Amino acid sequence: MESTLAVVTVVVVGLLVGVEFAVAVFLNLIFKRLPGDGGLVGRTEGARILGGVMPFWYIGSVVLGAVWAGLTWGDPGAGLVAAAAALLVLSVLMSIVLLVPINSRVARWTKDSLPADWKEQLGRWDRFHYGRVGVIVTAFVLLVLGIA
Repeated sequence: MESTLAVVTVVVVGLLVGVEFAVAVFLNLIFKRLPGDGGLVGRTEGARILGGVMPFWYIGSVVLGAVWAGLTWGDPGAGLVAAAAALLVLSVLMSIVLLVPINSRVARWTKDSLPADWKEQLGRWDRFHYGRVGVIVTAFVLLVLGIA
């Protein structure tokens, strides 16, 4: 059971990392290069779609990591898994405090309702997102090392 939980946790967190890395490194760059308001439409649609899915994915990752850490407490690698779970909690807190407020505004934007500082808000979201990606990548590495 513990090895199945470990594999499921690593896969779920690994996929989360992959999506968030792709957003940070590829999708936002693609959106910036689209002509007209295509990039803005891409960002607002991404905010709506991913904004509906990611809370469950992040919370699920925290729960899986915490359960894995609890079941294996005292075993070799359990400290790494616990540290990873703590980093996943940090990523949720970062999301709630830093990213979700901006993302919620972006999801409601239209070409006619853009605030004057919309580019600055997107830049701020991107910077916070890079930090969050760093946190979840570190958590993922710790989970992988916790299996070994």
